[in-house]
Amino acid sequence: MIKSLKDWPDTERPREKLLQKGAGALSDAELLAVLFGHGTRGRDAVSLSRDLLLQFTGLRGLLSQSQGALRQVKGLGQAKVAMLFALKEIGLRQLREKVVGQNFVRSPQAVTDYLCAALRDQKREIFKVLFLDKSLRIVGERDLFYGTIDEAAVHPREVVKAALEFHASNLVLVHNHPSGKIEPSREDYEITQKIKAACQTVAVRVLDHIIVGENQYFSFSERNSL
Repeated sequence: MIKSLKDWPDTERPREKLLQKGAGALSDAELLAVLFGHGTRGRDAVSLSRDLLLQFTGLRGLLSQSQGALRQVKGLGQAKVAMLFALKEIGLRQLREKVVGQNFVRSPQAVTDYLCAALRDQKREIFKVLFLDKSLRIVGERDLFYGTIDEAAVHPREVVKAALEFHASNLVLVHNHPSGKIEPSREDYEITQKIKAACQTVAVRVLDHIIVGENQYFSFSERNSL
């Protein structure tokens, strides 16, 4: 007969272990088990979590799945799927809090950490804009366009409109390449120049265009391509 976690010794139960030794003492499976609270028929929460991590090759793979994909997994009901999406969103918001209000030039690592976490596992291209004030502090961000980044999908006038809404003096353009490759395409260069020109008409400066790939990024500014 398979024992539930309640039958485990206190020193081995994930929740009690976390409270006694700290979250850092738990494995990825044990952390998930704490969130889930219980497993399914025939599998305790730790066994379920281990199976999920094996199936999706780790936490990153698990948290990058769509709702549809997760709902098809035996043992993952609506409540557990919601927990996973909440976990992912909490992580992103924590990273975002480190970015908003910070000076873009002085906090490059915090910015790139957030951008990579938010965009690297997206299955489609997302065009995001960071809005900065005169002191280069980030005052907000917005996902503006979705799909292939070209002139048909990205409208410079919409970027200008959003910049005015945020009372931004400077912008950082960002988009991801789902392929994981970070080399800019011809369309990337062209749309960057079109947005720069449109923003100049309202005295808004484009500081950079960042392309996010697989745990790496391409900065137009750093490569003197702006």
